[in-house]
Amino acid sequence: MGRRADHGAPALSYGWTVVATLCVTEIVSWGIMYYGFPVFLASMEADLGGSRVAITGAFTVGMAVAALAALPVGRWLDRRGPWGLMTLGSCLGTALVIAWSQVSSVGGLYAVWALMGLALGATLYEPAFGAVVRWFPTEHRDRALTVVTLAGALASTIFMPISAGLLQHWGWRPALLGLATILAVVTIPLHGLVLRRQPPHLARPRGRAAGVEARGPGVPLAVAARAPIFWALSLAFPIGSFATSAVTLHLIPYMVENGHPATAVAVAIGWMGAMQIPGRLVFIAVAGRFGALGVTMAVFLAQALGLTLVALAPGLPGGLVLVIAVLGAANGMATLARATTLAE
Repeated sequence: MGRRADHGAPALSYGWTVVATLCVTEIVSWGIMYYGFPVFLASMEADLGGSRVAITGAFTVGMAVAALAALPVGRWLDRRGPWGLMTLGSCLGTALVIAWSQVSSVGGLYAVWALMGLALGATLYEPAFGAVVRWFPTEHRDRALTVVTLAGALASTIFMPISAGLLQHWGWRPALLGLATILAVVTIPLHGLVLRRQPPHLARPRGRAAGVEARGPGVPLAVAARAPIFWALSLAFPIGSFATSAVTLHLIPYMVENGHPATAVAVAIGWMGAMQIPGRLVFIAVAGRFGALGVTMAVFLAQALGLTLVALAPGLPGGLVLVIAVLGAANGMATLARATTLAE
């Protein structure tokens, strides 16, 4: 009877409501708090008087803080669920985007982005995946997670052109204020209202059996830490993410300096997110047939090819299109590879 309560039609139906909500909020959160930075990079460099290395260092600090926040975020999700965390994260993110629009020095930018890392850690894929897992503890989980990642892939496609258009007409500071309004109006009420409801299986008395059923089979950390492949993957994925993110962050000013119009480049690079969708669909099909580990190796090779094409793009006919297609698809596959390969 308890299992029917876990996976019955009403609970599963509301689970898909949670998925639909996260599809919207992940697009907005990624699109504004993550993909906005490269769009405004050149303008911040000119206005704040810092070098490009110094400006992008603030983004790096934010990513580092988001990574360090993963442990407390995971503990919060285990003990309290995603509702309070993602709602507070959206509130903090909105406040920090407003503060970002008002910075007058490179030091101020670093202070804002150090805190922005906390907002990113509390709102992006990791807590969203935690919310999905709570509602889909068994057979529907992979499909639900895939839907969220497919929607999230559209974040740059939607918001990089919007950000570039606002930048062109308003300037970067008013543009950020406009984006902060979108972030607040969309994500705060959706996280605050939809995620508040608890899955039925978490309403039962706590106990060992209930905890095992909710979490499913797993491997203790001490056991995983003795497996060389665990450490190999734990190093490989951050290195791959660092390389691709570092290059993508500079891609707009790089292409502009090579003679491409800024708005057109932002629109084109925004499609890198849309190219993640076919990449993820291919990964699902191929990994199911050949196994996740071998396909993950191919993903790293595809990312390396995409980075090589970045260097060659200015001299190649349609070079930017090739970069977007290859690097976008590879990055899309890497997101699913990280989840499935580490789990396997």
